[in-house]
Amino acid sequence: MDLRIGNGLDVHPFTDDPDRRLVLAGVEVPDGPGLAGHSDADVAAHAVADALLGALALGDLGSWFGVDRPEVAGADSLTLLGTVVAGVSERGWQVGNVDVTVVAQRPRLAPYRERMRERLAPVLHLEVDAVSVKFTTTDRLGFLGRAEGIAAWASAVVVRRGGIDGPH
Repeated sequence: MDLRIGNGLDVHPFTDDPDRRLVLAGVEVPDGPGLAGHSDADVAAHAVADALLGALALGDLGSWFGVDRPEVAGADSLTLLGTVVAGVSERGWQVGNVDVTVVAQRPRLAPYRERMRERLAPVLHLEVDAVSVKFTTTDRLGFLGRAEGIAAWASAVVVRRGGIDGPH
């Protein structure tokens, strides 16, 4: 099989820590409280990493960068994502495209969309037009609707290096 698809999901609650930054897809969003987590809690980058790992049945983000690893504390999630992309490449695959949806009642994220795409693309070794970032709310339903945190879902396509019709 020369093409695989994976899905990823990540959720983090907001924190009361006033020093915690809100980082989504590698972009600092100054309009919101930060998210609690072992790394920088970038739910978008985490969901994309899990989607890539899922596409190749390589486990999940926790199995690669568990909370029991002190060197991951406060880590930049784009760096973690880059490590996952390197793992994909080492196995003879490359990222074809990525689609991530961030679910947040607050803050307003639309002004940051293009910067997020621009931050993710080079880490994934993609052109910006192969990276989709979308936003939605839950219309005030559930914990996300009560603005208790942020979630992200991602899908990723990986292709065997050399393309669908390339060498096996």
